[in-house]
Amino acid sequence: MRGLASDAPVRALLAALADHSPFLWRLASVDPSRLALCLEAPPDVCLETCLAALDKACDAAPDEAAIMRALRRAKQETALLIALADLGGVFDVVAATQALSRAADAFIAAGLRFLLREAHDAGALQLPDLAKPEIGCGLVILGLGKLGACELNYSSDVDLVVLFDPDCAAITGTVAPATLFVRITKKLVRLLQERTGDSYVLRVDLRLRPDPGSTAVAVALPGACSYYEIVGQNWERAAFIKARPAAGDMTLGATFLATLAPFVWRKYLDYAAIADIHAMKRQIHAVRGHAEIKVAGHDVKLGRGGIREIEFFVQTQQLIFGGKRPSLRGRRTLDMLDELGRDGWVTREAVTDLRAAYVFLREIEHRLQMQDDEQTQRLPQDAEALRRFASFCGYAREERFHDELTRCLGRVSHHYALLFENAPGLDASDGSLVFTGAGDDPETLHTLARLGFKKASLAAETVRGWHFGHRPAVQSPRAREVLTELVPGLIQAFGRSGDPDTALAGFDSALMRMPAAIELFSMLKSNSRMRQLFADILGGAPRLARMAISHPHLLDATINPNILDAPVDETGFWKRAEPLLQSNFGTEEFLDAVRDFAQEELFLIGLRLFSGSVEPIDAGRIYSALAASVVQTCLANVERVFAQEHGRPPCGCCVVLALGKLGSREMTAASDLDLILIYDFDNERPESDGPRPLHAVQYYTRIAQRLISALTVATKRGRLYEVDMRLRPSGRKGPVATQLDRFIEYQTKEAETWEHMALTRARVIAGDAALGARTSEAVRSTLMRPRGESLPREVYEMRSLIASVKGDQGPWDLKRAAGGLMDIEFLAQYLLLRHACAAPELISVSTYDVIETAGRLGLLEAGDALALASAHRLLTNVTQMLRLTLDEGSDPLQASEAVKRRLAAIAHLPSLGVLESDLHETRAKVRAIFNRVLGRSGD
Repeated sequence: MRGLASDAPVRALLAALADHSPFLWRLASVDPSRLALCLEAPPDVCLETCLAALDKACDAAPDEAAIMRALRRAKQETALLIALADLGGVFDVVAATQALSRAADAFIAAGLRFLLREAHDAGALQLPDLAKPEIGCGLVILGLGKLGACELNYSSDVDLVVLFDPDCAAITGTVAPATLFVRITKKLVRLLQERTGDSYVLRVDLRLRPDPGSTAVAVALPGACSYYEIVGQNWERAAFIKARPAAGDMTLGATFLATLAPFVWRKYLDYAAIADIHAMKRQIHAVRGHAEIKVAGHDVKLGRGGIREIEFFVQTQQLIFGGKRPSLRGRRTLDMLDELGRDGWVTREAVTDLRAAYVFLREIEHRLQMQDDEQTQRLPQDAEALRRFASFCGYAREERFHDELTRCLGRVSHHYALLFENAPGLDASDGSLVFTGAGDDPETLHTLARLGFKKASLAAETVRGWHFGHRPAVQSPRAREVLTELVPGLIQAFGRSGDPDTALAGFDSALMRMPAAIELFSMLKSNSRMRQLFADILGGAPRLARMAISHPHLLDATINPNILDAPVDETGFWKRAEPLLQSNFGTEEFLDAVRDFAQEELFLIGLRLFSGSVEPIDAGRIYSALAASVVQTCLANVERVFAQEHGRPPCGCCVVLALGKLGSREMTAASDLDLILIYDFDNERPESDGPRPLHAVQYYTRIAQRLISALTVATKRGRLYEVDMRLRPSGRKGPVATQLDRFIEYQTKEAETWEHMALTRARVIAGDAALGARTSEAVRSTLMRPRGESLPREVYEMRSLIASVKGDQGPWDLKRAAGGLMDIEFLAQYLLLRHACAAPELISVSTYDVIETAGRLGLLEAGDALALASAHRLLTNVTQMLRLTLDEGSDPLQASEAVKRRLAAIAHLPSLGVLESDLHETRAKVRAIFNRVLGRSGD
């Protein structure tokens, strides 16, 4: 040692350690004999001697403590030895990385042999050869990443995938194979990375195994094969380029990798995969925010022009061309860079520049990690620390280090950009959005938080789950390829939606229910305006979003800039629906076509309401106009088809009478249809004149049944509306269709007050015009009948009966809650029935119009009329937005922030809390007026 210490180069080398690497100097100074061994023999010989001694010590280790000590001391010796050989110029970058990988292999293998023998001694395994326990053991450890390529750096973690054969003959059956090999894997990780007084051996990363979020740390071979065959991703193909058996049953590992070869190496150029690779490139780099080449604080691995760009440059070309060129299937970066140059896939200039840069940057990376054994690739930010680091790299002048590094990074960046110059662009202004791999990218979490995601880690995990095929809609390779392109833009759109977490959760929930989603993905990917609109409704109107998710073609309509300008009255809807009757559709085709028409129009009404382009009070009229046109279209089709089978009754005709919300033109997105079918015919000639004649009563009964079916039956396009015919004469007990004379007789002699109340909102919406006029006149005559003094009591009792039977669903049940819409509607109906005889101008299907007219005529105190009109407007506005955004019965207090803001905004109030208070006060006023008008002192 004294002789070596007097050697000038050795003294300079040790001085460099003392000045620049506290970690290596500690290893050298703590044990002089270890330093002497490292300096007295050639490094490669010394390395093999050290590893042989490790094997011997581990084979003889009596317990875990002993093997952990042996492994850590071997790690210290090899770390010092390889660093000295590197710094002393004996090892170049290739030799240093190979030596580090050789040592890591030995550490992993030694630890595994100990654990296999331990399992044998416990009776869990019956190993054929304890001297070589790994042979036939049923477990293989694959090395991936830099370990797999034998390119390990000084403080790198090791990427391992642990696989086992559940049918291996060595398994005794005393412990389930999965339990056994998971236990061995966890023990091995502890042997290698647990910190003791002797530090640690290796940091272990198991996240490159199949679907790491859902699988154990050791994966059965059949499951792994199935995973890669069904849901393997392009980034996993790239990862397995470098895979090799590192420890355990090497034959088993080689067999598995041979089986996996068709997954990694595609026989034909897969242009969809190439697009996915372009997207991988953008996710890995373009959104990382390393927009400028610099020195201070630059990351020589992940930053622009760094090591990752060179590796990715090579790996992407391997993935694209390696299927046809076996010579491009190697693991080492520099070897494959040369091969790409020989085959002419890249220019000689690119090979020369990238090879030189790779060696240079790896040397810098090594010296960064030599300082304190930290897993870092980032240059010092502090000027003095950067100057000292440049000196450690052999530069007397920091300016020269700066110039050479900048030039190197610039050349890499230039070649990297040329490689992807035809790749689709991606706006990287929002920062990193990386979802490839198995773990969270810290910069991505930061970006997600900045975009407004409150649960950034959950968001990242959710998106990774899509890439792993965790949802039915993303289990096909093509779906995941399109999704890879879509995700960055979609996440950015979610960030602008007002509630990113809810939008993402809504989309994830949709993918869970959808069997396929390529159509939706492709549409969203191709149109940024549509993508933002979709994100907005996911965050702010989950119910509306489900319409688009279930029927992606609905989004097509949003591309047309004039679509929202189309007429939305009954005439406009009828003109757009009329072509359905002119097409030669069969029954099933017609039902699908009318559903497509209605769903698109319903979606567009929802968009108008959601965007604020129509007021909620107008939305009620528009929803009702659409429903009327759909009923009209369905009735016309049913009559036409039925006439082909049965002809028509002489002078026979029918109409549809709408009641409820459709009758009053106050429908919401969730309203059902209250309908009555009324018909008439020549009583002298009751039979239809077709080939299969029917009596008119039976004829129109079946017309009514077919109409109900056309409106309600579920086809592959879904449903249209729910239909309620309980308001027909005699309710459920009566026939589904009623002859006009019978309708008049019933209303005159048998109908109860509540039925006349319902009739206040009746209007003809479809059918024969002449019969419609007669029916309307019959309704008007009924409403103008004088009423007795019992009317207020009957109205009040009916309202009380509904309250006791149906109750309400709390303060947000704006219809049934005391003082809600039903109270206002009952008051309007009462006023109309009470005064229409003397004041026929009261007759209107509109609740609001009746209240306003009653106030103007002095039939209702002016203050009460104003209060009721204001309450009706508020309750209607909020109800419309509730029905658009949430399912009926949902608690708005539990809704997303975007929904809460929208509900408050529709009432022109600052928050949902203020709205809740305002609704409470409004209902109290309405209830007080309700009691006073009906002559009640209180509830």
